[in-house]
Amino acid sequence: MAGEDRSKGAPAGASGIARPPRSRLDQPKAPRRRLLPEFDPEAFGRLSERIARFLGTWRFIVWMTLFIITWLVWNVSAPAAWRFDGFPFIFLTLMLSLQASYAAPLILLAQNRQADRDRVTYEQDRKQNERSIADTEYLTREIASLRMGLGEVATRDWIRSELEDLARDLHDRQVLYPAESDEDR
Repeated sequence: MAGEDRSKGAPAGASGIARPPRSRLDQPKAPRRRLLPEFDPEAFGRLSERIARFLGTWRFIVWMTLFIITWLVWNVSAPAAWRFDGFPFIFLTLMLSLQASYAAPLILLAQNRQADRDRVTYEQDRKQNERSIADTEYLTREIASLRMGLGEVATRDWIRSELEDLARDLHDRQVLYPAESDEDR
């Protein structure tokens, strides 16, 4: 009976104390519950870049200017019952401050992402430049060794000049020693 109880319950160690069941190492753990919501940082970064790109256009400036002009005209010239933001325009100031407080971090996030991309690009360019310099140095050494090797090889121009020198020497001999040249024949 004691053997049956052990097989059904949690495994016991040498001391007889029940241990919790071990998790298998070949299977991933079940995800934990999190208190904070999860989000994809890349998706958030891409969204912030799109917003920052829009905030840096003339289209945004024109739309914002039209919105503010409409706001001001409405709250100055509309009937008193329809006005929702009086002369100091505190609600407009609050909305613009809120927009600026969100726009600034989004722009900074977009700039940081661009700086990271630039850093990767600069690193790749630096490595490519190093490879190009190494290739250029190798080719320079190869050309120098070929030139040194060609210095020892008879070229067409060198052979031609040597043959011309020999022909000139033979002609000079015939002119200086005409009798010897007749005997040789």
